[in-house]
Amino acid sequence: MPVDRELPSDEARAIVGLARDLAERELKPRAAEHEERGEFPREVFRLLGEAGLLGLTYPVGYGGGAQPYTVYLQVLEELAAGWAAVALGVSVQSLAAYPVAEFGTEEQRRDLLPAMLDGSSVGAYCLSETQSGSDAAGLQTRAVRDGDDYVLDGTKAWVTHGGVADFYNVFCRTGEHRTRGISTLLVPADTPGLVPQPPERKMGLRASPTAQVVLDRARVPAGRLVGAEGDGFRIALSALDGGRLGIAAIATGVAQAALDEAVAYARQRRQFGQPIADFQGVAFLLADMATGVEAARSLYLTAARRRDAGKPYSAQASMAKLLATDTAMRVATDAVQVLGGAGYTADFPVERYMREVKVMQIFEGTNQIQRMVIGRHLTQP
Repeated sequence: MPVDRELPSDEARAIVGLARDLAERELKPRAAEHEERGEFPREVFRLLGEAGLLGLTYPVGYGGGAQPYTVYLQVLEELAAGWAAVALGVSVQSLAAYPVAEFGTEEQRRDLLPAMLDGSSVGAYCLSETQSGSDAAGLQTRAVRDGDDYVLDGTKAWVTHGGVADFYNVFCRTGEHRTRGISTLLVPADTPGLVPQPPERKMGLRASPTAQVVLDRARVPAGRLVGAEGDGFRIALSALDGGRLGIAAIATGVAQAALDEAVAYARQRRQFGQPIADFQGVAFLLADMATGVEAARSLYLTAARRRDAGKPYSAQASMAKLLATDTAMRVATDAVQVLGGAGYTADFPVERYMREVKVMQIFEGTNQIQRMVIGRHLTQP
């Protein structure tokens, strides 16, 4: 059932309504088949780009929508209710555009942002490595200046859109200092020496390819440096706060979809002469699920309002990501329970929701890392 939303303008209501309509008409009918085949839906990203949904928070002058983060996140939630892998792709695309939009030169913005925001150029964000996941500053991929170029060597891991992206934001070491020795290079996919590996075989989100990307003497023009040398770690961390809110919204969307499936099934499934929704055990379970979804939505929107107001929101972003993804895991599991044996089959989408939300407790910083971030905000001056 449609979520009753408070939106700031008629334009925002139209945008969120468009996202809901596209999720129903274009995403839901494709999701199960694409997920089963592990097929990246490139045509969907072109469609979302044409609809103006890939650059909602970015300036109009570069092809964006200049919308508040609260609107963008509710669009993500609506898309996720239709197909989580696509919503994740939209979040990653926004994350991939962020370094250029916020730290790039005017020439870089003018030349690169429009294609990022209209869906014609799919992006990836290469921060993690095999030995540096949660410890992002431990990365070892290195870029060495050679005349007018940088030469890149190393391997990035867990790259969403690895192998299908047109450009890669590569965070790499240009100096020895643990944090101030990291820089950001925007590397075209056709760069010789950039070699995506076969996609990981995942539990869920199979239509969203995740792969290692090997960089073997990959030569990148120095003009592709985003920000100054040494700015990379600061760029990465500032982007991750917004990315964590994106995951919170996506998790909430999947949780809402799981709740809706569970409610619909409980209303029509009859046992002992009555709908199972009439049994207190089921009704209380649904009530707890609904309460969790509302709480997750409220928290990510509170964090987004702080972002829109220019206030610090890092702790709130971690809280939202933590609560929304833990809630989504619980709600999806409970939805399978409401459906019983049917919920354990691929004939109903709740088993897919359960598989999809698990990873949301892991990426964009594990939920254990989120607790560390929150605790640090509470205990350190």
